[in-house]
Amino acid sequence: MGVPKRKKSHARQGDRRSHHALTLPSMDRCPQCNAVKRAHHACLECGTYRGREVIRRPAPDADVADA
Repeated sequence: MGVPKRKKSHARQGDRRSHHALTLPSMDRCPQCNAVKRAHHACLECGTYRGREVIRRPAPDADVADA
C-alpha cells in the first residue's frame, strides 16, 4: 500500500478543501403573507406558490387561539 513521500503543505490542503464550502439556501418573502420562505418553494405559512393555493391549510380556530 502506498504512503505519502512528503508532507502536504497547508496551502495544498486548503486548495483541496476549497470546494467543501456549503451555500445557504436563497430566501424570499411570500407576496401573500410576507413570511420568509425558500425561493421557488411553496410558502409553509399560507400554502401558496405563485399566487395559487397548493397546500391546504386549516382555518385558524377560535378555540386554539384562546388556549
